[in-house]
Amino acid sequence: MAVPKHKVSKTRGRTHRANLALTKKETTTCPNCGAVIRPHRVCKACGSYKGNKVIDEEK
Repeated sequence: MAVPKHKVSKTRGRTHRANLALTKKETTTCPNCGAVIRPHRVCKACGSYKGNKVIDEEK
């Protein structure tokens, strides 16, 4: 198991932990139906991607 050779100072440890903060997921709107979606993914509401129908809705 890895064991540190020297004590990590408070400043160095806190600087390291500053990059571990959670970030908000980016969202966009579907140009076809206006639903909120993640970028570069198929819209779950209408089944389109970049203006093209990818998934057929069976209702």
